[in-house]
Amino acid sequence: MSSIGFPRAVDFPAATAEQWRRAALGVLQKTGAAGEHATLDAVDELLTTTSYDGVRSAPLHTRAEAVPETGLPGLFPFTRGGRASGSVVAGWDVRQWHADPDPKLTNEAIRADLENGATSLWLALGEGALAVEALPEALDGVYLDLVGVVLDAGGGALAAADAWFALTEGSGVAAPEISGNLGLDPLGWSARTGDRPPVELPAIAALARRCAAGYPRLRAVTVDATVYHEAGGGDAQELGCAVAAGVAYLRALTDAGIDVATAFGQLEFRYAATADQFGTIAKLRAARRVWSRVAELCGVPDAGAQRQHAVTSAAMMTARDPWVNMLRGTLACFAAGVGGADAVTVRPFDERLGLPDGFSRRIARNTQALLLEEAHVGRVVDPAGGSWYVERLTEDTAQAAWDWFTEIERAGGMATALAGGLVADRLAQTWERRAEGSPTGVTRSRASASSPPGRAPAPSACRGGRRCAAWPAAAPLRGGVRAAAGPQRRVHRRDRQPAHGVPGDAGTGRGVHGAGHVRREPFRRRRHRHRDRRR
Repeated sequence: MSSIGFPRAVDFPAATAEQWRRAALGVLQKTGAAGEHATLDAVDELLTTTSYDGVRSAPLHTRAEAVPETGLPGLFPFTRGGRASGSVVAGWDVRQWHADPDPKLTNEAIRADLENGATSLWLALGEGALAVEALPEALDGVYLDLVGVVLDAGGGALAAADAWFALTEGSGVAAPEISGNLGLDPLGWSARTGDRPPVELPAIAALARRCAAGYPRLRAVTVDATVYHEAGGGDAQELGCAVAAGVAYLRALTDAGIDVATAFGQLEFRYAATADQFGTIAKLRAARRVWSRVAELCGVPDAGAQRQHAVTSAAMMTARDPWVNMLRGTLACFAAGVGGADAVTVRPFDERLGLPDGFSRRIARNTQALLLEEAHVGRVVDPAGGSWYVERLTEDTAQAAWDWFTEIERAGGMATALAGGLVADRLAQTWERRAEGSPTGVTRSRASASSPPGRAPAPSACRGGRRCAAWPAAAPLRGGVRAAAGPQRRVHRRDRQPAHGVPGDAGTGRGVHGAGHVRREPFRRRRHRHRDRRR
């Protein structure tokens, strides 16, 4: 007995895997998921789930299985985080999105955000959003030495970059103090719209060289992987496309004479965070794992700490019952923080209805404040590290992402894979698998008496490829990402298929070669070891 009168665990007989399978089989037989003559060997297969891009998750993980070695935060392979201190010291970067075309209203919203917890800005520029010429008015009063600014100008990226440099040079702030990202991503724009890239890769190299030489805290390129997620792609497909695009940019920068390590430092990656908590955590960890492998093959393993911006998924948002979007955003934000994202954006819950108002922006902002300051999510670096489930899911997602990335490379690289339809066709297949599943949340638990709040119309509510209720029945773009957005019931779906044979609601709760003279190499699994406790 222990000192307080409770039996010690060692006083109980050890439970066995056979006992668990026997108990689980009894439940499966009672529900009809397993036949009367089913054996214990069938339990694991019946309860195993498979993601839309083929990653299998066993129902139970134990000390007995091999868990991949993941190193330490801030050190290669960066699985546990790109920074040694993680978010412990200052939290992650709370990045707020602004797309209102009125510069005065945008400035008021920006000031409110910065005065109440936001630490950086993400600005939509160009057609239907804030005009490039209105940047000075929108950012009036903003301390550019304290606040990072990320531009998202799509086809007008070069003009936006010129306007940004003109603004910063006239601001009186020293160039080394300017931070953020110019947001150049021609491949992402091509994937989203089906159009030819608006910016040639040599132009990206010129701007990257300018950033590296005079603006050490400013990056030139954003690899936006959310377009592949919003077109229906699974987690591994999203990562594989991101790595392929990143490698294409590395080639462009190194071909222009930029050294490999500097080229790595010019890229930031943007990923979707969903209400599938463990899937998002594993995806962000796997993204760092795969990108570090690219850096290793390029001969600069220490440069492989991927800078990550996680954005709560647009695909999971609904206009039919927008209040529930607050819950989805909270789950996704939690997962992004635990997964080690450097910057996080929570979409306003009313985004599907039009331009968000002050209340919805405050809720989005305060979601992060609550998780950081009250839930203390950032207090421990990589809190999921050592979980047998998370480590296995991380490694399997990384392996699947690497396989998809190398397939794109064999097809000629990301630009060729987009133009030839390989990416579009593969994501369309995944979309169809999603459409076969039964919807959750939106249709099953929608409040019948509530009506959505009114909002001012938002220009370009859906920017190409997005899985949302406002999209037409089909939008084929051979040169880009093809997404078939069906009726509104398809807005929010599970991120994992149901366990085989389990009826009803079971399972529905789960929400480089060439760069730097790189050879084709297999994804190398690191040595495994058994752990006798969680880290």
